[in-house]
Amino acid sequence: MTLIDLFLQTMETTLPVFAMVFIGLGLRRIGWIDNAFVNTASALVFKATLPTLVFLSIIRADLDTAFNPGLLAFYLGATLASFAITWLWARWRVVREDRGVYVQGAFRGNCGIVGLALAANLYGDFGLSAGGILLGLVIISYNILSVIVLVAYQPGQTTDWTKIFHDIIRNPLILAVFVAIPFAALDISLPGWVMTSGDYFASLTLPLALLCIGATVSLSAIRSDSKTALGSSLFKMVILPALCTAAAWLAGFRGSELGLMFLFFASPTAAASFVMVKALGGNDRLAANIIALTTLLASITVTLGVFVLRSTGLI
Repeated sequence: MTLIDLFLQTMETTLPVFAMVFIGLGLRRIGWIDNAFVNTASALVFKATLPTLVFLSIIRADLDTAFNPGLLAFYLGATLASFAITWLWARWRVVREDRGVYVQGAFRGNCGIVGLALAANLYGDFGLSAGGILLGLVIISYNILSVIVLVAYQPGQTTDWTKIFHDIIRNPLILAVFVAIPFAALDISLPGWVMTSGDYFASLTLPLALLCIGATVSLSAIRSDSKTALGSSLFKMVILPALCTAAAWLAGFRGSELGLMFLFFASPTAAASFVMVKALGGNDRLAANIIALTTLLASITVTLGVFVLRSTGLI
């Protein structure tokens, strides 16, 4: 296979995901979808269709393959290292009031939608099942670390760990993972009609979620601001994915495991980061700019990253 053929094959994996994002952007600009649609659809995805997708993918999985403690431990370590590196850099280069937003934007990826969609396109059922289990760890670690860094730079804010704990244990995605694992471990099968209906419902997840991501991207917000947003975006989309993926390779990860981690490392900043910044009284415009920039950059950086890893035979 020539490099051109390999690049075209890579584009067939990544472009369908990002095409849906840009379609969402276009539909919003021509007025076919609005805030009410985005809010309702996002809630449906988060509370129902995405947990269903994760649940079904895990109960169909071979847990010996999908549940990998070494991969989970490495990803947690890489997340903590990324968090520390970005915070140290922000203390040197970013004004105090924007540091928390900068750091969160640089390490908190949209693994639940973009990462999982890319994993599904690249690795099928393995990508969904292993990605779903990894997602449980991602949700817990990202939420805790985000609160820590945002509260550190927001005067008058305190950390309510009880609320954080309750939010985490009630998160529909985490609940889906914990409910699905016993089904998979005990090889419990559901009736055929339940599985088929579940598949119909779960199939709404990725296109609907990606449309909503595109509809929330604001090009005018990007034009209005700023070197800080660009710096955080480059950390998120270029520097940290390269460092973390190189570290994973040095640690001995290869093939689908390395590819899955790269896709999660290289996911654009999560839209939930804007909600958290808004709730804590931070610079929400900066948060929105980072989300928009990383989402637009992802179509280039993820495609190139997958191409390089494939062409070198690492995944």
